[in-house]
Amino acid sequence: MPQSFLQLQGVSFRYERATEPILADVSAFFPPGWTGVVGANGVGKSTLLQLCCGLLSPQSGLIRSSGDCCYCPQRTDHCPTDLAALLADYNREAILICSQLRLEDDWPDRWPSLSHGERKRAQIAVALWQDPAVLALDEPSNHIDSDAREMLMTALRAFRGVGLLVSHDRDMVDTLCSQCLFIDPPNVAMRPGGVTQGLQQSGIEQQDARRNDDHAKHELQRLKREQQRRRELSEQSAKKGSRSSVAAKDHDAKDKIARAKVSDKDSAQNKGLRQMSGRLRQAEERRQSSGVKKVYEMGIWLENGGCSQRAALLRLEPGHIDIASDRILAFPELSIAPQDRIALTGPNGSGKSSFIRHVLPLLKVEPEHLVVVPQEISAEACRDIIREVAALPKEPLGQLMTIVSRLGSRPQRLLESSEPSPGEIRKILLALGICKTPHLIIMDEPTNHMDIPSIQCLEEALAECPCALLLVSHDRRFLDAVTTRHWHIARTPQGGAITPQ
Repeated sequence: MPQSFLQLQGVSFRYERATEPILADVSAFFPPGWTGVVGANGVGKSTLLQLCCGLLSPQSGLIRSSGDCCYCPQRTDHCPTDLAALLADYNREAILICSQLRLEDDWPDRWPSLSHGERKRAQIAVALWQDPAVLALDEPSNHIDSDAREMLMTALRAFRGVGLLVSHDRDMVDTLCSQCLFIDPPNVAMRPGGVTQGLQQSGIEQQDARRNDDHAKHELQRLKREQQRRRELSEQSAKKGSRSSVAAKDHDAKDKIARAKVSDKDSAQNKGLRQMSGRLRQAEERRQSSGVKKVYEMGIWLENGGCSQRAALLRLEPGHIDIASDRILAFPELSIAPQDRIALTGPNGSGKSSFIRHVLPLLKVEPEHLVVVPQEISAEACRDIIREVAALPKEPLGQLMTIVSRLGSRPQRLLESSEPSPGEIRKILLALGICKTPHLIIMDEPTNHMDIPSIQCLEEALAECPCALLLVSHDRRFLDAVTTRHWHIARTPQGGAITPQ
């Protein structure tokens, strides 16, 4: 059987509303095994995956592969077309995949009630079952708990084709990937190893680039001083020549010789100035090509947030809610104070999102002071949000874009996009909420779809915010950094139960 491969040659792509291409002249080779695709939100990672799988067509360049391609998007809105067929397949490979990812026979019938983590497992299982030559996974670890993550890692290790992996899960990329394609417009670089090794190499390259930039800057300053010195000498010489011409009363041969010497000197000085201008242009070009990345201000202090004056934002009596036809989620007496920072954890399907939906109408928080960022935002809702943002007056739009920038995204790209990436739209929703002086921020899986620098920015922002937090997440490192209380959902024979810890 021929070895799988994927090759890009000079590929460029620009969205219709964008002023510049999101990918320009990209060339890369992908052998069998996993390659990480790394970069900030909005730089074109998902676009690259869709180009590779034929869902988008490049404006220029060539994409070649050894066979069929399959793309697993970040969103899990729709049930995979072939899920029922996979569950009905009793071949060894199908049974192994269903077992590894713990799929259940009734999932196609109750897709709307599945957790996003269960949906993600089903989506990836169907893709693996199809056994494509090229498999492109966009944030496969979104929504899944630690047990599901281990199941997923086992299944992905067994894939023998060309794998493209976009993930904010650094450990997953380090474990699976033998190389990483780093996208940092306008540059694209393939580096060996996982994301950690690649970032270390990038850091070394940036140190070299900064040294070269410092040298080029000093050389540029030296040349500018020399150019100024020569210009002043030329001006002084021109004045002397002018005075000698005025003073000359006769046509003595000595005067003619003197004037000729002055003229020759002026000509030499002008030639030297022209040469100096050329050297300055070359020095400026060297500095512009030094490769030093622009450093943007990161992080955001939620200055216009604050605590509610109420004694409590939520008081919940003991009770239960239905999370499926045969399962319930029980909870004790619970409350949220104005400065509480609460983590809500539990396995996939245990009822975390259902519990959030249950408490929303019971909150003692005015709508204008409540920020809710759901686990998933539909494509249609994303387009509506972008239209709303684009219609804002200049001053509030500028404030919003400043916050978005400090959360790690470039505002200009957002405004040019009709449908930003899921990570970017979550930043916009949070930024819109920050502008409303929030008393309570609720985020369901806040680090999903976020790139690693953005997660660090979000962590800084929430760690400093003065209002209450209720965060649903599987990212324990993130929760440990920003929360102080813990509500955990444990499995029970009846479904689940919340236990404050």
